[in-house]
Amino acid sequence: MSPSSQETQFAVAVERSGRATAGEQAPLELHDAWTPEHLVLLALARCSLASLRHHAGRLSLEVAAVAQASGTIGKRENGSWGFLEIDCRLAGDVTPAPDAESLSVLVARAERGCFVGGSLQPKPHYTWSINEGP
Repeated sequence: MSPSSQETQFAVAVERSGRATAGEQAPLELHDAWTPEHLVLLALARCSLASLRHHAGRLSLEVAAVAQASGTIGKRENGSWGFLEIDCRLAGDVTPAPDAESLSVLVARAERGCFVGGSLQPKPHYTWSINEGP
């Protein structure tokens, strides 16, 4: 099935050595300490930052931010194993600083725009700390 104009396909491969590749992109050497669970959380953190930057850029705003994600894995009610809770914390500065209402709209758009977060069950709980000083 070929993607429509609103779709983008992605593909990765993991070699026998454990090295990961994404097409012709630079290979990623993953240490054994990086579990699939860590990579899901990393994807959520990176996607959340990318979504924030994207939506801020549409408003001619600049972003300098960091993200942390954590989760708890366990047995679900249906007997399967998976994430039971997921938290994503983002902190940083948006310049020029938007008013409180505009910042609230920006944060909502960033959460909605992160397709990784939108793909997870349960949905992540986000905590935002934007333009709150040191």
